[in-house]
Amino acid sequence: MSNRLAAAQSLYLRKHADNPIDWWYWCDEALSTAKNENKPIFLSIGYSSCHWCTVMEGEAFSDQAIADYLNANFLPIKVDREERPDLDSIYMQAVQMMGLQGGWPLNIFLTPGDLVPFYGGTYFPVEPRYGRPGFLQVLQSIRRFYDTETEKLNSFKQEILGTLERSAILPPTDTQLLNNELFYQGITTNTEIIKVSFQSINRPCFPMIPYANVALQGSRFAWETNEDGKALAYQRGEDLALGGIYDHVGGGFHRYTVDSTWTVPHFEKMLYDNGQIVEYLANLWSQGHTEPAFKRAIAHTVEWLQREMTAPQGYFYAAQDADNFTTPEEKEPEEGAFYVWSYQQLQESLTSKELDLLGEAFTITLEGNFEEKNVLQRRQKGEFSEGLEKILNKLFMLRYGSPKEALATFPPAKNNEEAKTKSWPGRIPPVTDTKMIVAWNSLMISGLARAYGVFGERLYWELAVKATEFILNEQWPEKRLHRINYDGQPSVLAQSEDYALFIKALLDLQTANPGQTQWLEKAIVVQQEFDEFFWSLDRGGYFNNASDNSEDLLVRERSYIDNATPSANGAALSNLVRLARLTDNLDYLNRAEQGLKAFSSVLSQSPKACPSLFLALDWYRFGNSVRTKPEILQQLIPQYLPTTVYCIDHNLPNNSIGLLCQGLACLEPAQTLEKLLDQLQEANSLS
Repeated sequence: MSNRLAAAQSLYLRKHADNPIDWWYWCDEALSTAKNENKPIFLSIGYSSCHWCTVMEGEAFSDQAIADYLNANFLPIKVDREERPDLDSIYMQAVQMMGLQGGWPLNIFLTPGDLVPFYGGTYFPVEPRYGRPGFLQVLQSIRRFYDTETEKLNSFKQEILGTLERSAILPPTDTQLLNNELFYQGITTNTEIIKVSFQSINRPCFPMIPYANVALQGSRFAWETNEDGKALAYQRGEDLALGGIYDHVGGGFHRYTVDSTWTVPHFEKMLYDNGQIVEYLANLWSQGHTEPAFKRAIAHTVEWLQREMTAPQGYFYAAQDADNFTTPEEKEPEEGAFYVWSYQQLQESLTSKELDLLGEAFTITLEGNFEEKNVLQRRQKGEFSEGLEKILNKLFMLRYGSPKEALATFPPAKNNEEAKTKSWPGRIPPVTDTKMIVAWNSLMISGLARAYGVFGERLYWELAVKATEFILNEQWPEKRLHRINYDGQPSVLAQSEDYALFIKALLDLQTANPGQTQWLEKAIVVQQEFDEFFWSLDRGGYFNNASDNSEDLLVRERSYIDNATPSANGAALSNLVRLARLTDNLDYLNRAEQGLKAFSSVLSQSPKACPSLFLALDWYRFGNSVRTKPEILQQLIPQYLPTTVYCIDHNLPNNSIGLLCQGLACLEPAQTLEKLLDQLQEANSLS
């Protein structure tokens, strides 16, 4: 018999609907029930495409003995972290404060009433293994501790709560924002993160785009110690476009690789990664590294996006699972099966000449590189021949059951049942989480906008605009931005990252096409709402939650740490400077300065935590605007000018082609494009 989660909109929650556990979703009724019955809360947080979340659902959460004990002694609550990143952030930080490694599923125990955490962990097996205790034994120990160690419990709770509250305060320092040393430290330290990741042995490799952006953006400064910044930025792009993290057959990037050679991915595809990588590769191209693999990876990722990840209404789906069924009869899906090839499959499907050609371009062996199968990884850079593209299209047809040119759309498998019962012409695909998340759609819109600005491909612009218009038209019920959309129904009030990244997307559309003024106008309106409900009047910076939507939180955090996505405040403060340059409204610049000062202790003491804040500082120090004619903009937009905004001006001084303004002053009007570019180069260098 199904539990409460059967009626949930979240795919992740519905995956647990048939567990024998009496799951609740996070709500006032669940919290008050726990308090009235004096039951500690077992809070389990994950997301639909999380591999170990899926494993634990099929093991511990499906075990009757565990369910009986959990139901009798705890109040179990399931949360989709993609719906509530605010809850996830607080309790993930708490687990790490306990000296435990974070990750998902995040399983944590809270005292009823005050919701303070007192024990946690990630994946727990049914029986002890992998150096982890069995889950039933954990539950029994936790309940015994809760009942018998009241004094120790209260002391530990106060310590955790106090640490959480102090971490949310962030007292500002007297750091000078225009201090070259602070800026230098931030750029070089975060560039070093990329360098260290190349040197790691037998460790997972993540895209780490916020750090790669710092390496690329900081490489324009001529520091002796920064000579390798550009090379590191280029190398990151090549590893992404050539490595096994990229799906060379179907397009799109996987979440990360499990090894340090960028060979074997963890196979889920997340929208937020793909949006950032598309933007990053386009920036590499515009900076002058015109590697054909970058252009191909962008084009084929957009094909994947349009084919598999775009709803009929125009928005983009959230993610695709790492696992898929190989036959309808299978009980559990198999990791990566949709994407990999045995040597025998390749022999049977290709001619010997085709197999040789494929082997010259990709690492293919009889024994394979992943569980006796082959993940395709390129051997060298450069452009593919027409013959090789035909071979990859042949593999595409084997995977999807149709030739690429005949498959404009590939309907998603929305759950395991659809995956197993639908008639698929090729392999059974992974499940696609079809919810729309504003923040993630915004990252994809930004990527498409930048790729359009660099390459001029009309499809990129059309996809970006359609997704933007969906958000503008559908995500404001009751005049408030909402974060999620399920099959046309908006849900969950937006959080700071939704506002910050959507405003960035609107500004990126304006940058790619300055003649369309509506994107700037919309950005100004959304920024007003963001400021009204999220700005911290006494501390500066933006809270994660709106002022009228934070009653169920232990603390109100202001996100500044970059993870797989840029921090909300890093993006938001850059937006403020861009708005100031585009509108000449210095209120935006003042607010950006106040926000940067609010995080000054982080900038100076923990620079590795906040690369996006340093990008905001770059905008604050070197942001400039160019007023010029449309025909000049067509030559400027494809170039790499990372802290420049554009305005069309038909009333320039006589004989001039552009006007560059920086800070509170404008330079002498430029009479040639060469002069304007010289001014831009000088404006973007350290004085």
